[in-house]
Amino acid sequence: MSPESLQAIETVPFADADDYRICRDLHRQFGTTYYYASQLFPNQMKPRVHAVYGFVRVPDEWVDNPGSMSAAEQLEKLAHYRNELLEGMNGKRPTEPVLRAFCDVARQSKIPIEEPLCFLDAMEMDVRVARYETFADLLVYTRGSAAAVGMMMCHVLGVNLTDEMATAAKNLGDAMQLTNFLRDVGEDFQRGRVYLPRQEMAEFGVTDADIANGKVTPAWKALMAFEVDRARQLYATTDMAIRQLPVYARRPVNLARILYSQILDQIEANDYDVFHQRARTTKTQKVRGLAKVILT
Repeated sequence: MSPESLQAIETVPFADADDYRICRDLHRQFGTTYYYASQLFPNQMKPRVHAVYGFVRVPDEWVDNPGSMSAAEQLEKLAHYRNELLEGMNGKRPTEPVLRAFCDVARQSKIPIEEPLCFLDAMEMDVRVARYETFADLLVYTRGSAAAVGMMMCHVLGVNLTDEMATAAKNLGDAMQLTNFLRDVGEDFQRGRVYLPRQEMAEFGVTDADIANGKVTPAWKALMAFEVDRARQLYATTDMAIRQLPVYARRPVNLARILYSQILDQIEANDYDVFHQRARTTKTQKVRGLAKVILT
């Protein structure tokens, strides 16, 4: 599928320009690295990418920054959002602007309903589950929180979903999610969650008290080095598949992969202190990353 073959966004029944603008603004505000990379997509594809981001960002904000909402109220909002999604996919216009845009895009792109529902399952897990015993347990969560997003993007981008491509899409989502986990350990702990498997913390001798106190001990550095290496290995499994993406999708996806993996470099440069300084890609890194993908 080429960009020219995509239907015009304006012809779909639910969303208007304001709905897509809301999705774009959410993308630009909260997903700065992804948004930067998305500017390499053809213009007619950008609103679709923004719509996917808007769909996942709104419930993610409910569970990460609930304000005065109780857990029961969070689950109620998620249930309502899920119901609106299902009704939207069956032809009823959603009241949520991001859902209007997403349902249009999902129906046009033939996104299987299982993928957005899997994502919402993970959002509910964030309300109900605070810890994961093993890495295998954590992957149950990331299948929804991250891999599902990769799968949805494949449909939006018109990717030929071979088994190899589907595995790479899931791995890229998992790699980016693991990068977030490592960068945001301190913030997540304040929310009552730890995404580092208990088993691995115990193996390296890291305790909850270490995280609570922001202690960068030799044990903490060893655990983080192990987790950074795991994330890097996941990124590496995606490189061949990225080179096989449609031409119009190759550069933006590769740029997102390059820039996000550089957060791991910054974590190392900060000597694994993710408690007192946030690892992020700089403007210089973004420009260099852009130059790299354009020249390759």
